[in-house]
Formats: sequence, C-alpha cells, structure tokens
Amino acid sequence: MTAWRVRVARRVRRMRADRGQVAVEFLGMLPLILVTLVLLWQCALVGFTYTLAGNAADGAARAAGSGGPGACERGGTQDLGASWRATATVSCKVVPGLVKAEVTLKVPVLFPGSVDFPFDVQGEAAAVKEED
Repeated sequence: MTAWRVRVARRVRRMRADRGQVAVEFLGMLPLILVTLVLLWQCALVGFTYTLAGNAADGAARAAGSGGPGACERGGTQDLGASWRATATVSCKVVPGLVKAEVTLKVPVLFPGSVDFPFDVQGEAAAVKEED
C-alpha cells in the first residue's frame, strides 16, 4: 500500500470513530438551550405586561374623563385578555380638571392564567376631565 492510501484509510477510521459525537454534544447542550429560551420568553412576558398596564391605564383615563360611573373600570379592562383581566385592579381619582387612572396587573409565570409572580406591574395615565 502506498503512503497516501494509508493516510486516507486512517482518516476514514478516525471519522467513523467520531460518529454520533454531534448528537451527544447536542443532548448535552439541550438543557442550557431550553433554559435560555424559557428565560427569554419570561422576559418578553414581563415587558408585555408593562405594555398592557400602560395601555389599560390610558384607556381607563380616557373613559373616566368622558364617561359616567363605572367607565373607569370598563375602559381599563376592555382591551385586556381574560387572563390579565382576572387579576387587574383599576382605580381612578378625579383631581381638579384631570382624571388619573392606575392599573395594576400581575405578571404570569410562563403562561397567562397560570401561576403569577409575587410582584405587580403598575401603569398610570391621566386625561382631561370633560365637563357635562
């Protein structure tokens, strides 16, 4: 056998010995990949809850500024999904010329409607009080 055939034969044997290595490395990294994805998803849920709270407070302030009794709560919860609506707390205060609304939402863990984190997210807004 010539020298180059011997080298090729050694390379082929070495490549066969590495068979399955990528699968083993992927299985070893899979838990880390999944934990990273779960953390990114949870961060997205926290940010989305802050956005919902601010939007709900804007709606509550606008509704309370031009509506009658109960308009604040209806305006604050009408655009929320059922999972966030169940834990929402909406309050409005009338100060001279303004209506201030505050909406408090719970941050869900992984899926809305399941377990909530022990901290709340608050959104605040104000609108001009329209005279009758």
